[in-house]
Amino acid sequence: MTNKYPVIRNCHYDFSGQSYANSYPNLHKYPATMIPQIGIELFKELNLSGGKLLDPYCGSGSSFTVGLDRGLEEMYGFDLNPLAILICKAKFTKVPIPRLYEANQKLRKAVANLQGNQGKVEQIKRPDFYHIDFWFSKQVTQQLAILRHCIERLDTSLRIKDFLRVPFSETVRECSYTRNNEFKLYRMAATELLAFQPDVLGLFWEKLNQAVKIYETYYYPKLEGTKITLSRQFRPKFNYYDVVLTSPPYGDSKTTVAYGQFSLLSNEWLGIKEARQIDQMLMGGQRVKTLYSHSLIQDYLLEISKQSEQRAMEVSSFYFDLAQSIQTVAQHIKIGGKAIYVVGNRRVKNIQLPTDQFIAEQFEENEFKHLFTYERLLGNKAMPLRNSPTNQKGESNRTMTQEFIVVCERSK
Repeated sequence: MTNKYPVIRNCHYDFSGQSYANSYPNLHKYPATMIPQIGIELFKELNLSGGKLLDPYCGSGSSFTVGLDRGLEEMYGFDLNPLAILICKAKFTKVPIPRLYEANQKLRKAVANLQGNQGKVEQIKRPDFYHIDFWFSKQVTQQLAILRHCIERLDTSLRIKDFLRVPFSETVRECSYTRNNEFKLYRMAATELLAFQPDVLGLFWEKLNQAVKIYETYYYPKLEGTKITLSRQFRPKFNYYDVVLTSPPYGDSKTTVAYGQFSLLSNEWLGIKEARQIDQMLMGGQRVKTLYSHSLIQDYLLEISKQSEQRAMEVSSFYFDLAQSIQTVAQHIKIGGKAIYVVGNRRVKNIQLPTDQFIAEQFEENEFKHLFTYERLLGNKAMPLRNSPTNQKGESNRTMTQEFIVVCERSK
């Protein structure tokens, strides 16, 4: 099938050999992060600087690093995943550096004092969530509980506690029985469990020191005079934003990038009540009973339904949600404002879905004009690149090898 909206292969945006850290290192691992270099170069090409930016699915905040680099004065980000918002708050909230070093020392002293009092250690309440002993040894659970207890009771501001919670979250993940090279929850092999004895406190102090250094070097110097608002719930600001820069999910979390699974253990330890419902809350999480039939995507869904009606419905649920989201976002962009979506075209049942074309079409149906779409090689985004398109054991295929930068402009 031919593209309705032309796609230009642009090698300039491949950034071969580069990673997120080449521009702005992240404070916390997060799946499928857009590398900031894409937005920085694109903003230069479009001559975008100043103004107000929106990222409706902000993740760990790549778009905000672009805004900081290009001097935008107001930025707004929304994400249903509490861990994503926490990471963004740590990176983009201005906190005096001496206060972070002071909190580090206070926390070390509090942990040392608590460890020296076994009676108080035994009184600390550990989190009570499903299968905690499946994912953590008793020793690790106790050490994490000590850390959490001391962080929550530290005499400091909420902003600093949020910062401390980020290396704590990293420590939770790396000290669990999960296979850390996976974004979905898989337990390590039984043969590895006995030898797995992580130094919880040592790892936390290492993560904390590293986070402070990155924040001090890359983020803090650029935060002066910049307003960044973060929330889990989208807040209407009609005809307000000059540019939307975002990388939306490429499909439902169940079969593409499982953001909820990735962050489950961290969210549980951080006390998020709906930690186990995150993937159901995200785009495509609620299944529909009819195929999406209002656009060019219909023919592809019909082809999938010939092999599996259930899979076609699951994919349809994603496009229903994406279309609704684009309609909402479009209303909030000023006339002449730009919408920039960086997306991959996933493969389902060995059928490549033209999500880039769908996004361009949806924006044009909401009073935008498609300006251009660039194709770049996908070689530097941490996400699953293989799946089983037929769901047969032993069969796999590459899901994505390219990424698309879709740029539209509001015309009226």
